[in-house]
Amino acid sequence: MSKPAFVKFEVSKDQSEKAIEAVTIAKASGKLKRGLNEATKAIERGVAKIVIMAEDVTPPEILMHLPVLCEEKEVPFTYVASKEELGRASGIEVPTSAIVIIEEGEAKNLISEIAASLKSSKKPKEE
Repeated sequence: MSKPAFVKFEVSKDQSEKAIEAVTIAKASGKLKRGLNEATKAIERGVAKIVIMAEDVTPPEILMHLPVLCEEKEVPFTYVASKEELGRASGIEVPTSAIVIIEEGEAKNLISEIAASLKSSKKPKEE
């Protein structure tokens, strides 16, 4: 199955698991914002440390602006396979399309590691 248009690069299972772990840790010791609107506001305000988006969002058009906004504001972003998994990791019982960590808490080192691996794994866009 092909990836939605907003997915700009492949994320390994290991990277995805680290992103979920970072959300879980930040929920307990830091601060996060849940949902598309909150994510957009946090990025625009310059408080986002990392953005995690679900790949199974429908319609995919609702997330089309987030990777572009992240690149513009130089905020690291990554993907996980499931919005249900992302919602559970953030401590809510409903699926969520996006999570933004705005205070890392004890997940600071993990988020730095994810950001570094994202920089090295992103391939330049072919023109």
